[in-house]
Amino acid sequence: MNKIWDFIAENPMAAVVAGGEIGFWVAIVAGLAARYLLKLKRTSAVLLLLTPVIDLVVLVATVIDLRNGATANFVHGLAAVYLGFSVVFGHSMIKWADVRFAHRFAGGPPPPPKPRGREKLRAEWRDWVKCVLACGLAAGVLLLLIFMVGDTEQVEPLWGWLPRLGVVTAIWFATGPLWQELSPKDERVKEGARR
Repeated sequence: MNKIWDFIAENPMAAVVAGGEIGFWVAIVAGLAARYLLKLKRTSAVLLLLTPVIDLVVLVATVIDLRNGATANFVHGLAAVYLGFSVVFGHSMIKWADVRFAHRFAGGPPPPPKPRGREKLRAEWRDWVKCVLACGLAAGVLLLLIFMVGDTEQVEPLWGWLPRLGVVTAIWFATGPLWQELSPKDERVKEGARR
């Protein structure tokens, strides 16, 4: 436990990124609880609208930290990646949680079954395209941070994140749409017929 506190003391941005992720989920759960348990629709909307604000806070804290002379490290790059994925996948994650919360606490319909067959293939392609968009947004934020700070030595570790984003998209492609494409056609037809 001491190592975690030492890491956070040396890298305060780690606490900001972790706090952003925790805050994201707290805002979602609080927003859904306000909507379905307390019947406070306006409060729910405000809490759910906090999710992009939390992303913005993480980005601003990263910029301030770098502009104040901090040498970029893994955590600064992670903040940019967090922002990209949170912006692109945030709405669908809220929607996913909303359906389950409504079903569990408000008598809403059950969540739809997991897609199968061709529907699964389309979903894999859709998610991969979202991954490419998230990585593109993260790359844009990284480049913005690099050029805003301008000191080559200070931001050198941020350049290392760009190839990582390429690796993420390649792995996502291989384990998502490509895997689904290469799965035996009989299996996809059987899966579609079972629905």
